[in-house]
Amino acid sequence: MSNKNSRINNYLSLPRIDKIVVSVGLGEHKENKELTESIGKEIAEITGQKPKIARAKKSISGFKIRENQHIGYVVTLRGKTMNGFLNKLIKVVLPRVRDFDGINEKSLDKCGNLNFSIKEQVFFPEIKPDESKCVWGMTITISLKKKTDPVIAKDYFKKLGFIFKGGENG
Repeated sequence: MSNKNSRINNYLSLPRIDKIVVSVGLGEHKENKELTESIGKEIAEITGQKPKIARAKKSISGFKIRENQHIGYVVTLRGKTMNGFLNKLIKVVLPRVRDFDGINEKSLDKCGNLNFSIKEQVFFPEIKPDESKCVWGMTITISLKKKTDPVIAKDYFKKLGFIFKGGENG
């Protein structure tokens, strides 16, 4: 491809997704063991994988956190589980989010990775709102295999089906 408008000369240099990391902070729920266990079960249902417990590395008195205290959950998805979660996220979850008008372009970092949050877990089809004990949000990071220009990464994510704010999605 010798066209000056093309950005990628080799199909092997196309971006590929390496992993998806889903993280949940417990916040004010960290003191209630029953709620933390229920959040862990729900995140396992959503991702299809048992979450790893995130612990505090050091004490921070302003946040009432002690060293080694349980402060959240982290799930790293790869392979078939990652592809299933990504498909569900694009086709089911994001369209169900209230007042969703796209992901902010600033969610792409300079390496081309996509980071965004979902404020409530009830948008996932596995969660029954009447059975859920509390409302919690999550941060989703979609990491690409190698450092990618953010413009190319944005085009790649658009082709996958993600919608970005303030621009045409074609």
